[in-house]
Amino acid sequence: MLVYFSSGVIIMNLLRKAILFFKDPEYYRVLFRLALPIASQNLVSASLTLIATLFIGQLGETAVASVSLANQVFFLVNLMVFGTVSGCAIFIAQLWGKKDVHNIHRVVSLMVKLALLVAVLFTALAFFFPEMVLHVYSNDPEVIKQGGHFLQIICWTYIFYATTMVFSTASRSTGNVRLPLFVSTTALGIEIILAFPLIFGVKAIGLPALGIDGFAIAALIARILECGAMLFFIYRDPLNPVRVELKELLDWDSKFVATVLMPVLPVIGNETLWSFGITTYNAIYGHVGTDAVAAMNMVATIEQIAFVLFQGVGTATSIMVGNLIGKKEREKAFIYGGRSLALQAGSAVMMGLLVYLFAGNIFQLYKVSQIVIAEAQAILVVLALGIWIKATNHVIIIGLLRAGGDTRFSLVLDGMVIWFVGVPATALGAFLFHLPIWYVYALTFTEEIVKASIGLWRYFSRRWINDMTRKVEEISPFELC
Repeated sequence: MLVYFSSGVIIMNLLRKAILFFKDPEYYRVLFRLALPIASQNLVSASLTLIATLFIGQLGETAVASVSLANQVFFLVNLMVFGTVSGCAIFIAQLWGKKDVHNIHRVVSLMVKLALLVAVLFTALAFFFPEMVLHVYSNDPEVIKQGGHFLQIICWTYIFYATTMVFSTASRSTGNVRLPLFVSTTALGIEIILAFPLIFGVKAIGLPALGIDGFAIAALIARILECGAMLFFIYRDPLNPVRVELKELLDWDSKFVATVLMPVLPVIGNETLWSFGITTYNAIYGHVGTDAVAAMNMVATIEQIAFVLFQGVGTATSIMVGNLIGKKEREKAFIYGGRSLALQAGSAVMMGLLVYLFAGNIFQLYKVSQIVIAEAQAILVVLALGIWIKATNHVIIIGLLRAGGDTRFSLVLDGMVIWFVGVPATALGAFLFHLPIWYVYALTFTEEIVKASIGLWRYFSRRWINDMTRKVEEISPFELC
């Protein structure tokens, strides 16, 4: 009886501590204020992407595969620009905790330069060598032909996207999450409105059906409008903390740049290694077959929608933790990070169940073969089972390690594990054992398991909490002018 009583006391004490750990109205108020607009933006983006994919899906599996593989270049641009701006956002979030607007301007100026450098390089590569790029992902000549022409149009969106990403990320890091939501959702809505007539044509006005090229043109128009609107709303407000003047954009202070780039370069390296790892996965899928690529692309749109809440929580956690570290509230930053980890994992398990029960019904809307639909349904089961671990890793890497300036460890965890664990396992499954596509996809989760195990240990060690503002403040104002 004494043993049972002692066990009951221990359990009650654990429950009491758990209740106290999660009982914090301030945390939830700040989390929802930041996460909901971000999640809403991602939801609209993912939903409209799904609609666009359904449009393209009416053209058959070759069109779906062509767009999917051509968009691998944008995927690389997106992640490398994201690595650049999210690395710099470490400083912005912490500097905003101290309301140091002057240094925020300097960081935003550097973000613009680095992001545009990435965008211009990839634009040139995609425009002048489209077929060479697509040969990496597929041997299907029709896919390469259609995808190459699509790539030469869509590549011009990269520069506008990079500029928008800089100011969106900087705005979020200073707590302005509504502006990116409004601008991006409006632009994506315009893209969908334009996409349908451009893809399928309108005989009444003599507009020809442009197929996937029509989608590329719609995306380009939307990105131009999105970038213009973002800059308009930022620069019409003279007190906006991310409103950078032209002379600041043209300024180059080597000491300041070196100070900021020290923790940012590992983030860029992280995203570069990880993004090339993901494109390697897609190259593996492409060599499994065109049907496999189409099936993976169909599931990817569902994953985007299922993941929007988790992206919102991850980004919101990054902003909260960064602000707290800037205010020198280290213990509070640790607790907030732990709450987000627990909430993310629990909600992702529930999301996996919803994906398993309902998401597969959408595949019948595609005009593809039953083989492709069957493969997509099998892949969806794997996603439903593993989405919780992906969501947990998102908070660990984006919400904690980067927000705390622990970028070198993040580089090893996120940028290298994929190459030492995930890619080899997936390649063996596809090329040595010739497994079906859903088994090959399941092998990509080997990296997620390793990352979660090591990442949780790092969280509890507290070594990821670093005040990055001290490094910027060591440079005197006179040196910054």
